[in-house]
Amino acid sequence: MFALTELEHDALVEIFNIGVGQAAAAMSGIVNEAVTMSVPSISFLNRAEAAAMLAHRDKSSGSQAPRICGVSQTYDGAFKTEAILMFPEDKSLEIVRLMVGELVPLAELTEMEQEAMSEIGNIILNSCVGTLANIFERELRGTLPTYHVGTSEEILSASGGAAASVVLMLHIDFILEMHQIHGYVAFILDVSALHDLKEQINLYLRRVMGQN
Repeated sequence: MFALTELEHDALVEIFNIGVGQAAAAMSGIVNEAVTMSVPSISFLNRAEAAAMLAHRDKSSGSQAPRICGVSQTYDGAFKTEAILMFPEDKSLEIVRLMVGELVPLAELTEMEQEAMSEIGNIILNSCVGTLANIFERELRGTLPTYHVGTSEEILSASGGAAASVVLMLHIDFILEMHQIHGYVAFILDVSALHDLKEQINLYLRRVMGQN
């Protein structure tokens, strides 16, 4: 499995923390309360491992795979990837409720879910990818967000791409005054994109360290 050195790993975590920090500031304005986001961990997994992480399968959970709400965007430029923001489906309405307020009836809230989650996905994914682009000093162009609901296997499989693609998983903590919600951002990367990402990280580290 693909791996980064400790220095490369720490640099990538710090870059993503900058990105989600910008997303948190934008989200704070939408939900009208302080939002803190952090990236406590990143890992490189194959698709089956990533799906299992999202499903949290254990002996007590039964055979029914939990459903995931996902928003995806495809990017190309410095490297090519599909980025997917994912929450447990039962948390997505909670997030939408925070955006639109307590007075909206449940039926209307459900109708708003796709549009609201797509907006959140657009904010968070573009904050993460925009930070990568700025720090790498390279362009990354993105598509419009696409909304998905399904099992983790279905959402990760819907991304297409090579079967051997690696999933870069970011575990993101969203902490609000009265809520704590855990989500994930997955970057689907083929072998070429993985090497492009590693090269960009090392170019960034050399700039930071004042090396040519």
